[in-house]
Amino acid sequence: MDLVDVGRRIKEKRMARKLTQEQLAERTNLSVAYIGMLERGKRTPSLETFIIIADELNVTADELLYGTMKSGYRTRLVEYEERLAKLNAEETRKFFGVIDVLLGMNQ
Repeated sequence: MDLVDVGRRIKEKRMARKLTQEQLAERTNLSVAYIGMLERGKRTPSLETFIIIADELNVTADELLYGTMKSGYRTRLVEYEERLAKLNAEETRKFFGVIDVLLGMNQ
């Protein structure tokens, strides 16, 4: 796992939510120094801490881990889901029609 990439993503998501390191630290009950070390890729969070941070940033673990693991399929699925939510009913119907054909699920 590339901790520098994970840390960069944590920082990007934190900044996108307009949170300072101090605010994130307070909301997660972690120290500011620890948040800084995570963002620089100098520390490996425990699973529990990682989940707390992801929850507070309102992101999935996949979004923070994307590219650091062998499979990024779940992240891609999240991206697809976000795009699908923006389609109108006709576009959604067409999309699922194409997917059904590709997967051999056409009825």
